[in-house]
Amino acid sequence: MSAEGLQAAIAKMRDAGVSPPAIEVFTHYYRQLEEGATGLIREADIEPLLGPPDVDQLDVDDDQAGDALARTVMIKLNGGLGTSMGLDRAKSLLEVRDGMNFLDIVVAQVRWARKHYGVRLPLLFMNSFRTREDAARALAKYPDLAVEGLPLDFLQNREPKLLADTLMPAEWPADPTLEWCPPGHGDLYPALSGSGVLDALIERGFRYASVSNGDNLGAAPDARIAGWFAESGAPYAAEVCVRTANDRKGGHLAIRRADGQLILRDTAQTAPEEMDYFTDEHRHPYFHTNNLWFDLVVLRDTLVERNSVLGLPLIRNEKTLDPADPSSPKVVQIESAMGAAVEVFPGATAICVGRDRFLPVKTTNELLLLRSDVFELGDDARLRQVSGSLPSVSLDKHFKLVDEFSRRIPHPLSLRDAVGLDVTGDVTFGEGVRVVGDVTLHADEPTHVADGTVLGAGR
Repeated sequence: MSAEGLQAAIAKMRDAGVSPPAIEVFTHYYRQLEEGATGLIREADIEPLLGPPDVDQLDVDDDQAGDALARTVMIKLNGGLGTSMGLDRAKSLLEVRDGMNFLDIVVAQVRWARKHYGVRLPLLFMNSFRTREDAARALAKYPDLAVEGLPLDFLQNREPKLLADTLMPAEWPADPTLEWCPPGHGDLYPALSGSGVLDALIERGFRYASVSNGDNLGAAPDARIAGWFAESGAPYAAEVCVRTANDRKGGHLAIRRADGQLILRDTAQTAPEEMDYFTDEHRHPYFHTNNLWFDLVVLRDTLVERNSVLGLPLIRNEKTLDPADPSSPKVVQIESAMGAAVEVFPGATAICVGRDRFLPVKTTNELLLLRSDVFELGDDARLRQVSGSLPSVSLDKHFKLVDEFSRRIPHPLSLRDAVGLDVTGDVTFGEGVRVVGDVTLHADEPTHVADGTVLGAGR
């Protein structure tokens, strides 16, 4: 029955115009599913990554840095809708601060780097079929953004959701778009190749790619890292940060015992009984930021050699067909992580960067911080932390969705002098509210914090 399912899925993808490289990759993973692959990485098979080079200790001269950046392309993943925050369009259109959304700030960062270093520095977005039109409309106000001969985006592939019990392509006549899913951000590589953008970049003299999530405004163009990567001769590099107790859920790099190769392990690749090892920040002291660098020519050669299939580890993601309907059929989504490509390239390496390179917005907790006076937006459009330490923020279910969050906190809070803010209940905040020290608010009934209130510090 699974052979029938594969042929049905391939036919569905061809009818939808999915590129041949993407179909090859899907076929590769489908066969792994047939064989019962789980993608688990056992603790006994890896060793911790220890002592990667530190970005603050790099010795890269300005000429070397500028030359490397001149051959670099910036790629931002822009396929997410932010559904967990109640959004129904491209998450990158969400206002972050100062009237600017993610796209506006990313564009400003690239424009500044172009002017400062005198480089072309293309900016490319990998959009999904759900975000492409929104992003195009938003970027239309930047007519000078595209580099001659290159598009502003390429499209992430899509694949059929598979019924968990038969591995047949799922059907959902009530909303046929729900029959499809993205293949995870590991699709970056076949999508870049299948779109023709990879060849176009190389033909125009570009050699390196700097890739990051669209919601991580810390991953701005960085000539120093570009220079280090070019000088290293490595085919691939991952940015990592020192792990704390707050980073226990994030994926980490490790060294495979069998051959000494760097690999990435995510939570979905960890057996339940080994989660204690995974979450131990002392055993695995660096987490993967999902900022990565790779050599475009090496990638192209490897894809040609492997018939478009890099062979990234399978991630079997089980969900309901309609995310909003728990009674809808159980489905399997075949996914892979782009950071897992670290194991494909011999000589791949890692570099430890500061937290200023890792500022993702996954929940309204992070959004509150980025909108506050803890950060300032510089002339180079980089967000810089101006407080001594980053306060912890915990907002309960009343603030989970962006609309409810914005209604309850319509004005930025002052958190520069805060240690932590924990809010439970239906609380709204007026203008000019300042948090000092460690503040816990618990409301059993609707509560309003008046304009100009100073919370904490014995007040």
